[in-house]
Parts: sequence; structure tokens; C-alpha cells
Amino acid sequence: MSNILTGIRVLDFGRYIAGPYTATVLADFGAEVIRVEKIDGSEDRFITPLSEDQTGDGGLFLQIGQNKRGMTLNPMKPEGREVVKRLIKTADVVVANLPIETLEAMGLDYESLKAVKEDIILSHASVFGDVGPYKNRIGFDGLGQAMSGVMHMSGKDGEPRKLYSPWVDFTTALMGALGVMAALRHRDATGEGQLIGTSLFGSAILISSVTLLEQEMLKLNRVGTGNRLQNAGPGDTFKTTDGWVLVQSLGARLFERWTKLVGEEHWLTDPRFATDQKRGDNNHLLTERMAKWCAERTTKEAIAAMDEVRLPCGPVMSPQEVLEDPHLEAMKLMKHVAYPGLEKDVLLTELPIKMSRTDTSMKRRPPTLGEHTDEIMQSLGYSSDEIAELKSKRIV
Repeated sequence: MSNILTGIRVLDFGRYIAGPYTATVLADFGAEVIRVEKIDGSEDRFITPLSEDQTGDGGLFLQIGQNKRGMTLNPMKPEGREVVKRLIKTADVVVANLPIETLEAMGLDYESLKAVKEDIILSHASVFGDVGPYKNRIGFDGLGQAMSGVMHMSGKDGEPRKLYSPWVDFTTALMGALGVMAALRHRDATGEGQLIGTSLFGSAILISSVTLLEQEMLKLNRVGTGNRLQNAGPGDTFKTTDGWVLVQSLGARLFERWTKLVGEEHWLTDPRFATDQKRGDNNHLLTERMAKWCAERTTKEAIAAMDEVRLPCGPVMSPQEVLEDPHLEAMKLMKHVAYPGLEKDVLLTELPIKMSRTDTSMKRRPPTLGEHTDEIMQSLGYSSDEIAELKSKRIV
């Protein structure tokens, strides 16, 4: 199968997730991605260590480093800036989620890039975008969750709740990759590069958009109800005799199936449950009934009964239970990869997009620190002696 971005070179100056995973997605589609990081390793390389002594390269880097080559570089020194310029001349796309002031100091802001290569594409992710009163603030995924209304609505009993996994970061990265794809198409048609701006705040607002729309129109001032739905029902997590299950019923057909399942068919003519919204308004009553039904069954029994009537449901799994689930293996979403310094293979998640004519699988393990520095520098025209001298000065 072909790789749609074969021949495209991407320079990944990103940190953590929002920038680097944009580049990872592009690499999955065939782009040549060069990960550029600090001489001693960038901060995101060491998060969530996977070795017994809790040192060395971490899980975050290994997940977002796949399909990339890696080099070290200090672009804050004059010789380093020259290396940056040579890299840019060979590149199609630059990815960075560093503060704009840092980009300018490194010569990676859009105007500086254009001066080196007119049709360059820059994908720049930030926390709050490049306009507005918060534009210079720094932060991570949690700020997007906190300042979009999501934590408020996910909370319960007045206590806000942040989701553990950094979904705002990954959403922003996917937006960045989508923007680059469109920018490449635009360049093909016009010869023009462009600046792509994404933000954690913008991604979180998108995910929270329907709630914000409702608030703007109706001023309901909703408060969080944890896992319980507010616009339909029944919908919540329920304790069984040996675990928990999630149930989600939206629409009249599913509500009818649920009433027959739990023996409450008379509720089909009850005005309190006449519409999705009314069921949401009275979901506490539906939750009480479903909680009683689930409490009398094991998780396996409850899911089997709901599956039989085609009611959306699933077990609440621990990470270990996810790894042991047969469906994970059947879908081939993760792949064992050998990595230097680790005693056993690491299990990395591949791009969950499967295409009949385009290969999106993992081709290359994540690079060790500076693994391809010499190789990349030589391709830029540096001799072995020049590379050795730059290393002695800690430029590369």
C-alpha cells in the first residue's frame, strides 16, 4: 500500500503532545519526520518512565516518537541557528507548540521561516491561541478542561472533575495534523505555504460546544452530575455485584428497549419521560431503577442482557483489563516494539485509522536521544570534522 505523504519532510520541534503528536500522525501517513530536541533530551522524553529504576526514556515519548528520526540541537546559539536554516531549506512543514517568543528566539516563527523557504508550512499549537487576553499564558491539557466548562459539567456534588487522560492535547494534535493536510493541498494548488494555528482552549471549546450553545440560548446554569446524562436517559455508571457498567440510552427506541428490559413499560406513556430532554431532567429516577436492576446481577450477566436487547452498554475496565480484552487484540490497535535499554518490548498504540489503500502502520521505533544526528547533519552538508566540532560546543 502507498503512503500518501511520502516525500514530505516535517521538522518536529514540538514538546509533550499537542505538537509532537501532530507530527506523529503525519509520519503515520508516510511523511519523513525529524524530531529535534535539546542536547540532554527534552522534558517530554522522560515522562512516565518504563524501567524498573524509574529512569530513562518514558512512555509519553515512546508513544509520540514512533515513525520519526531524532537529532539533538541547540538553536539558541549562532551555529545552531545556521543548522536550523539548513534544515528548513529541506523541509515542507515545521511543527512547534512552543511560546511565540521562544519561536522567535529560535528563528522558528512564521516570518523567519518564510524568509528561508517561501512555501514553508508552520503548524503552531498554543494554550490559548495568539490573540486575546490569555495569549501569552502557558499551561497543559488540564487548563483546556478547566476553562471550557468541561470540568464543571463532569463534576459531581459541587466538585469539578478532570479526566485523567489528556484528551485536549490529543484533540489539538489531530486538529494540527488535519490543518497540515489541508495546507499541503493548498500548496499543491497555489504554491503558497501558510501558518496553521491551533490551541488547547479552542479544542476544548469544540468538545464543549453543545453545552455552551445550550447555556447561551436557555441560561439553565447546569451543574455537574458526574457520569449521569442530563439530556437523555437512562445514562450513568451502575454498580454490579462484581464491578461497574456504563449504560447510555438516547432516543425513543432505546428507551423503549430499556423499559421492557427492566419491566417498566408503563413509563412509555409517563409524561415525565416523553422526550429525551424530559428523560434527562428526570434521569435521577431512571438511574435509581437501573441501579437496582444492575445490583442484582454480575457485570457479565448485566451486559449479556443489555446486549440481547441492543442497549448500548459496556464494562468499566481498569488499564490491566483493557490490555487483556480480546477485542483489543482483534482490532490490532497496539504493537509490541523493541526499544534499546528496556528489558521487554513496549506496547505502542498505532494510528486508529485503517485505510484500504494507504498504509498507516508503524514502520520505525521511536529514536533514542540524538540517534540520527550525524546522519541528518551529513545530509545537510556537514563533514565529520564539523559535526565533531559542533558536538564539542554542545550545538548538536
